[in-house]
Amino acid sequence: MDYFPVFVKLKDQDCLVIGAGEIAARKIELLARAGARITVIANEISHHVASLEGPCSLQIQQKPFAAADVCGFRLVVSATDNKETNQLVANAAETQNILVNVVDNPELCSFIFPAIIDRSPIIAAVSSGGAAPVLARLLRAKIETIIPPAYGRLAKLAESYRDDVKKHIKEPAQRRIFWENIFQGSVAELVFAGNQKEAEQQLQQAIIKQAGTVTQGEVYLIGAGPGAPDLLTFRALRLMQQADVIVYDHLVSPEIIDLARRDSEKIYVGKQRDKHTLPQESINILLADLAKAGKRVVRLKGGDPFIFGRGGEEIETLMEQGISFQVVPGITAASGCATYAGIPLTHRDHAQSCTFVTGHLKDNSINLNWTQLAAPNQTIVIYMGLVGLEKICASLIAHGSPKDLPVALIQQGTTVNQRVITGTLETLPATIASLDIKPPTLIIIGTVVTLHDKLKWFHGSHED
Repeated sequence: MDYFPVFVKLKDQDCLVIGAGEIAARKIELLARAGARITVIANEISHHVASLEGPCSLQIQQKPFAAADVCGFRLVVSATDNKETNQLVANAAETQNILVNVVDNPELCSFIFPAIIDRSPIIAAVSSGGAAPVLARLLRAKIETIIPPAYGRLAKLAESYRDDVKKHIKEPAQRRIFWENIFQGSVAELVFAGNQKEAEQQLQQAIIKQAGTVTQGEVYLIGAGPGAPDLLTFRALRLMQQADVIVYDHLVSPEIIDLARRDSEKIYVGKQRDKHTLPQESINILLADLAKAGKRVVRLKGGDPFIFGRGGEEIETLMEQGISFQVVPGITAASGCATYAGIPLTHRDHAQSCTFVTGHLKDNSINLNWTQLAAPNQTIVIYMGLVGLEKICASLIAHGSPKDLPVALIQQGTTVNQRVITGTLETLPATIASLDIKPPTLIIIGTVVTLHDKLKWFHGSHED
């Protein structure tokens, strides 16, 4: 982050604005809404700023700026069109270790004004770090449409009952769940409908009902998809936002982990070739133990949890121990990566069936039904086949597949690092051996691969 987002309390704090034009007037109005005591210094005072003197209790000094003027202020804003003055203000504030904003001059700023969505006491802010302020304002407009003004009233209602909830519901984790239910349930809907009195009555009843209740843990088995964070389902995102613990594997990208609740515990249990953080049996037990402790647990898996994800094994353990769970499907790598590579898995001119197999080596061999896989008019998708690619291609040729059967290897599909390398059963292993391939990868075999050059639409940072 170029700027760390932070909210500063300015009520009854001294703030200085240099300049008194239209831009300065807008900054004055923002600072006044936060309760700041504002001093304005400028050679000329516009009518707009002069009209704010009474309503905003301004202290106006009509004079040139001097470096000593910044002393004693919490923050300083320079809103002039004079480069020398702006530089002088920035230097003076930096010398005194005072926060300074020079309008439209990010390199001189120690803080910037974001685009603000005001639903007091709920405040949201959007910033581009000064790179594209118009874009930030457009994003603010989008957010404005999805946050009704009633959210401010809902927040004030919650504030008035915080102490009461804390008194009756002792455990912080249970209080969090209580408030999540309130904010997503009938109490919130009553506030949005303007029925404040009934909302308050239902909130009081909910507090009494919840007091002394022990919250049961639950596990959410979620498919994180092939890599791109915007391919997550709405349900997956919602459950990730409310989970207390995130248990994830090595196929889940950092961008997806960042979408989880910030204060949730993150536990890595990734299994890679010859490197298992935890064996599968231990992961099964871990999920059960966390849920028994009252935690809401997300088990986050790359792709879909029921396609080479061992999701069935994990929920068997949960069912045996009587633990509640949900399964949220994800876009499996075969579908996601093939789509982003422009390779349809079925096509009436090429393939009437599609088979998913795992190419994971065991005892340096791959035990697959080669006769079935070598049959024509089908597409073969191989998960975890990078290390065994040479053996896979040789075995298919040995069982009757033509040497020139097209093959594609997709690296980090659906992400900006996507790379698609094509060849044939005979040529691709040698091609791959000379390249620096970054897992995860997926292999697609069949004549549908010939459609890649014609149908490719997504371009990552690599092109082959």
